[in-house]
Amino acid sequence: MSLFKRLRDVTMSNVFALIEKAEDPIKMTDQYLRDMQEDLEEAERAVAQQIAIEKRFKQQYEEQEALVKKREEQAHLAVGAGNLDLARRALEEKKSAEQKMTEFKTSYDQNKVAADNLRGKLEEMRKQYTDMKNKRETLVARYNAAKAQNEINKAMAGFSSDTAMSGLKRMEDKMLQMEAQADASNELSGNARSLDDEFAQLGKNQQVEDELAAIIKKMEQQKSDGSSS
Repeated sequence: MSLFKRLRDVTMSNVFALIEKAEDPIKMTDQYLRDMQEDLEEAERAVAQQIAIEKRFKQQYEEQEALVKKREEQAHLAVGAGNLDLARRALEEKKSAEQKMTEFKTSYDQNKVAADNLRGKLEEMRKQYTDMKNKRETLVARYNAAKAQNEINKAMAGFSSDTAMSGLKRMEDKMLQMEAQADASNELSGNARSLDDEFAQLGKNQQVEDELAAIIKKMEQQKSDGSSS
């Protein structure tokens, strides 16, 4: 038994409530639509059969009705022609046709009521099917929106302004530490001169001292010569 047949007596509002509570409302709605489609096809076949029966009884009723009218006219013609036996036979067939006409009319009326009832149910089913298709579009939109929101919430679950500031502070402290280490390394490399470097520097210093002593000696010599003259 299809889902639609199991829930045939449930109002559409209750059906929508059941679907929205389902774990996967989209899948449940699609299944419900498939079941409704099957029921619609079955109902359409049943209505078509009932309409065919209705039309057959209507045709039979109308044929007997026409025969009644025809036999009555023929009976009048036979009486006018003085042929009473022929008139009698026409009236007998008229009576038989009237009986059949009444039976066919009753069957036609009954089947027309049944066909109209099925037509009404079919239209209601079509309306419910349309409502369900429209509901599916709404559910899909809401489902996708909720899914996107959940993904955003998950992505931001571990993210906050405090977390970001804390991370930046740690990076700043790390950079300061690295800069201090670089400065200390430069200072150590400047002080760690080799023995040859120190002797070379010592030689440079001695040259400066010798040049300075020569200048002083020259200036003193010039002063001495000036005093003598």
